[in-house]
Amino acid sequence: MAPATGDAPAAATDRRWLVLVVVAIAQLMVVLDSTIVNIALPSAQRSLGFANSDRQWVVTAYALAFGSLLLVGGRLGDMFSRKWVFITGLAGFALASALGGAAVSFEMLVAARALQGAFGAILAPSALGTLVSTFQDPRERGRAFGVFGSVAAGGGAVGLILGGALTQYLSWRYTLYVNLVFAVIAIVGALVYIRSNRSATRPRMDWPGAILACAGLFLIVFGFSHAETAGWTAAVTIGSLVAGAAVLAGFVLAEQRVGHPLLPLRVILDRTRGGAYVAVFLSGIAIFGVFLFLTYYMQLIKGDSPFTTGLLFLPLIGCILISSNTSSIVLLPKVGPRALIASGMLLGLIGMAYLTRLTATSSYLSGVLPALLVMGVAFGLIFAPAINTATAGVQREDSGVASALVNTMQQVGGSIGTSALSTIALTATTSYLVAHHTGALAQATAAVHGYTLAFTVSAGLFALGLILAIVLLPSRHRLEELRAEAAAITPAPAAAQTAPAPESAPVPVMEPALARAAGPATATHLETHAIPVALLCCSPVINASPRSPVAPPL
Repeated sequence: MAPATGDAPAAATDRRWLVLVVVAIAQLMVVLDSTIVNIALPSAQRSLGFANSDRQWVVTAYALAFGSLLLVGGRLGDMFSRKWVFITGLAGFALASALGGAAVSFEMLVAARALQGAFGAILAPSALGTLVSTFQDPRERGRAFGVFGSVAAGGGAVGLILGGALTQYLSWRYTLYVNLVFAVIAIVGALVYIRSNRSATRPRMDWPGAILACAGLFLIVFGFSHAETAGWTAAVTIGSLVAGAAVLAGFVLAEQRVGHPLLPLRVILDRTRGGAYVAVFLSGIAIFGVFLFLTYYMQLIKGDSPFTTGLLFLPLIGCILISSNTSSIVLLPKVGPRALIASGMLLGLIGMAYLTRLTATSSYLSGVLPALLVMGVAFGLIFAPAINTATAGVQREDSGVASALVNTMQQVGGSIGTSALSTIALTATTSYLVAHHTGALAQATAAVHGYTLAFTVSAGLFALGLILAIVLLPSRHRLEELRAEAAAITPAPAAAQTAPAPESAPVPVMEPALARAAGPATATHLETHAIPVALLCCSPVINASPRSPVAPPL
């Protein structure tokens, strides 16, 4: 019997790391879906015969469902067993992928993409919550989320290459069918290795808040997406944006008056977390500008294939991998979020400014690669520390919603960036052609002019982010003070020492002895890990503007 007892801790440890493998596979599936589907979009268009003006909805349907339902998905993970919420998200995502792969019409494909987004909104927060509840030791948790973040960034690179290969050598349908393989493996692993647990005090679903949040985010994203095809002055565009803002204002008012709000305002009104959310939002807008217009440039202007384009983006992904892990594990405890995120914003500004120098005859090595390297470092410095800071100090019952809000800011930012920057670039391209309509390179030069204007706007966003990071985000010393205050406000374990808690009581945020051993940097349960979910932004929206006179042959 003795050996069995001695093997128990090792078995428990092995189970934890096997859980990490299962969650990483699910994360890889979500990241792959973003890159693969976008690269395959032109082939799907030729197969199903839909118009250029409809093409954006294959991307937007996913973003609308994912972004608008993330808060609900995060709350579902707090309410029910994360294991079964996780499995439900996987199964639904797989079924939606199968539906999309078998699509016989444009409408069927768009419906499948919307279902993918809905189940992705359930899957992403539950995956994060599973890791948080599985890895209680701060050092193990740091390593686990380092692996998780590497999968998020590296998965984007794999998707770029795999998507190009599947599209060129098999069919665009396989870019959706491949999700079934990952989903089946992850579901089996979840059934075997993830334990079902449920909080003794289940939060309630704030249905009025959920409806208002979903409707408001939907209208905002729809308004920006509609602007890409109809323009900013169209009645539907203006009406959607105004109505979305009004509904979100109503959501804020409603959250102040309910006992169990979907989004407790304490999560976002904190200056530190609010600044981090803004950093994720602005960076989400800018990073889509990098992928969107550099993809156009490399495929349309330089004539590279989808597979080659994926390879050319690898330096950016590699720098994100290195920078995100270094910033979250090594630098954040030493210099704090303000210095890291502000430095990332400055580097992003420099990289975008460098891209404004592009011409139709620029080479990849001199015109694109230096900017990719600089911005890869920039995004790693921004996202990992920002998401760490955005989820720091939240109460355990709010952890799912706090993580979901990070994804919401990223997705909404990316959707807004795609639509707004595409409209800006298109307008600039059209104006340039009117003034310079002759010459062998007129079309290419006009297109690059539109791209560089989009890069200029993105550079301005990074400049704004730099200012806000300096003003809003805390220094290392201030962050330590905030952590100490948060630890002082969480005295529940001390009270529990006088009367033992029942076995069904929820696990405390962190045992006092563990908090003391880990130091002030790990005083709360979400402060020790960077949750690099926003590295999903490295999945490019390779989606030509349907109104563009020079839509790239992807």
